[in-house]
Amino acid sequence: MNLDRSNRLQKLPPYLFAELRRKMAAARERGMDVITLGIGDPDSATPDPVIAELCRTIRDETDPNRHRYGCDVPAEALPVAIQHFYQRRFGVSLDLDQIVVTMGSKDAIAKLPMAFLNPGDIAISPEPGYPTYNIGTTFAGAVTHYLPLRASQGYLPDFDELPRNVRTQAKLLWVNYPNNPTTAVCDASFYERAVAFCRENGILLCSDLAYSENTFDGFVAPSALAVDGAAETTIEFFSLSKAFNMTGWRVGFAVGNKEAVAGLRTVQENVDNGQLRPIQLAAVTALDQAERLIAPINAIYQRRRDLVIETLGKLGWTIEPPRGTLYIWAPVPDGFAGDSIKFAGHLLETAGVAVTPGVGYGAHGEGYFRISLTYPDDVLVTAMDRLAKAL
Repeated sequence: MNLDRSNRLQKLPPYLFAELRRKMAAARERGMDVITLGIGDPDSATPDPVIAELCRTIRDETDPNRHRYGCDVPAEALPVAIQHFYQRRFGVSLDLDQIVVTMGSKDAIAKLPMAFLNPGDIAISPEPGYPTYNIGTTFAGAVTHYLPLRASQGYLPDFDELPRNVRTQAKLLWVNYPNNPTTAVCDASFYERAVAFCRENGILLCSDLAYSENTFDGFVAPSALAVDGAAETTIEFFSLSKAFNMTGWRVGFAVGNKEAVAGLRTVQENVDNGQLRPIQLAAVTALDQAERLIAPINAIYQRRRDLVIETLGKLGWTIEPPRGTLYIWAPVPDGFAGDSIKFAGHLLETAGVAVTPGVGYGAHGEGYFRISLTYPDDVLVTAMDRLAKAL
């Protein structure tokens, strides 16, 4: 049997987190006690009201559709809850045909390119950046042009760096703030520039808002859609995963440009059957109670952020506490020649601590590593003690 992998799979680099899991498994097989700080998967429980609504609806014998395909019997209340949430949170009014419910944001980010990219087309992605932007582009047979994010520029892209041929061939531009992995945030003026650039060049602005609700020290993340006229050229992705500790539930949504939303919906209709109806109804509860439910979650992450920043500070790092995301983005210490894989390997082998090497997010992530705060406080304390000894 000839099972050579397709060209599209061969073009993909090893998936960052799959590789990380394999390395940790190999270390554990050797008998090592491994603490992982690499993956952003919240350890705390989903808020009680959301769980209660899931349990209530899944047991509701008056609803004969509760177990059926989510696409056939969608919860009509969910798009309405999305409208209300966006209006309250961002001051953005949405029509129902500007909303598509998705299976989290990763799934939707990978599917969108299949709706709009053809071989030879270009998508512009930030680097360092979330690997799924490139994965979706590659699956569509198109090409990723990487736009560097530099610490000296606050990890905001400089659109003037893009060559003319890229501007004319590009169909999608990905932005992500608060940013994974760098933890950078942006203000509304950045989105004004991004929307203007995309409008001028006929590019769809794809705003990944996965961490918009995980912010600290009074910072409130803006939405690209709050820019006047942004819906003409913008689609925005929101996930309940990190905001509500709901990673495994796989529910989110995309909103904005009607043609972009319709294209994504068409891809979904052909390859998935939607979320379980009780999950959709539980998502309504989460969005309706967002202001009350998210604050305690962020208090946990802010405490952990301060714990890690304090430890790194004692070890010689000078890091500004991030105002968003669930991560710490730190430079590789002296003695490792800026080699993030070498440093991550050293920590794993000598301390049993797994962090994510920055180069896994692209060449411009080299020289940095990422720590996730989605682990219990005592685990973080132990990991910081081990890190101190390893250095």
